[in-house]
Amino acid sequence: MIAPAQDEAARRELARGTVELAILALLSRAPTYGYDLLSTLNEITGGTPEVKEGTVYPILHRLEDSGFVSASWEAQGRNAPRKYYAITKDGKARLSSLRTEWDRLVGGMSRLLDGGKR
Repeated sequence: MIAPAQDEAARRELARGTVELAILALLSRAPTYGYDLLSTLNEITGGTPEVKEGTVYPILHRLEDSGFVSASWEAQGRNAPRKYYAITKDGKARLSSLRTEWDRLVGGMSRLLDGGKR
């Protein structure tokens, strides 16, 4: 039997590689600020993978440094300004590449787990 801590570690490890893909996919829909991105991601996925603030912001900063997203501060009414992130042309290309790899991975793993029947 696998201990709960091992289950949690396995979930985190599997999720780690998918969060960049998820963030770029959401940003391809519309520019979004960090907290809304996090909320939408968890709402759509039902919390699988579970993504926290401490995960999202470092990835957003790395994507910005890599030129895959751009960021701008925007204020709406009397609310404090929020940093909105938008996918760039290079980010769209990165999303396409990650999506292709994701589809290959899922297909390969499905065949493996189904005993090679696909």
